[in-house]
Amino acid sequence: MTTAALRPIRRSASLVEEVCARLSRLIRSDLPNGDGWLPPERALAERLGVSRPVVREATKRLESQGLVEIRHGIGIRAVDKLHKPLNGSLELLIPDEEERLRQLNQTRMALEPEAARMAAVLATKEQLAAIQATHEELVAAPDAQTAIDADMAFHRAVAEASGNLMFRLILDSLADIGLASRRRTIGRIGKETAVEHHSKIIRAIERGQPAAAEKAMRFHIAEARKDMRLS
Repeated sequence: MTTAALRPIRRSASLVEEVCARLSRLIRSDLPNGDGWLPPERALAERLGVSRPVVREATKRLESQGLVEIRHGIGIRAVDKLHKPLNGSLELLIPDEEERLRQLNQTRMALEPEAARMAAVLATKEQLAAIQATHEELVAAPDAQTAIDADMAFHRAVAEASGNLMFRLILDSLADIGLASRRRTIGRIGKETAVEHHSKIIRAIERGQPAAAEKAMRFHIAEARKDMRLS
């Protein structure tokens, strides 16, 4: 990597904070997909003109933010897990599982119908294909866990197609709780209801019908809440 982000650092700012800023820019410029390996710790320290402990502390901060994964004995991998900090703290913030699931449903009801509405207006051909692909994975899922994974991927793809990055990041931040929710629904009741509801959502998005897409998503989440209570 020859990016300017790895020029030696002046001593005017906090070294750790400056290294964090430089590595963040490096990840965004040289690794636009947010995935790949950074130079080794020793090489980063030499090129930035700082000590290895400074680089180590900076990468630990970036790991806590979901920008890198430190694999001891292997290296530092850039990742796109900006949702990670919230995902890891929700259990501490809301220790009661039933309350977490209740608030999850409220949050989904506030966000996902709007995401579906926007997707019906803004989705590209590639995004429509991605939504359809996740649905086909759900239909073909041979077991509950595969179905749950496909269901979560479907909702993420719809959020992605909305054109609002925050929708996707918030849903990613709720992934762990979403997994618990789906284990109570798809894991116990089956995937058939989700397949039926997703079909209606896809149809509305593909036809460019925002009101219908919003309505179909709202109904889907409301029914999932009922199924969760019954389970």
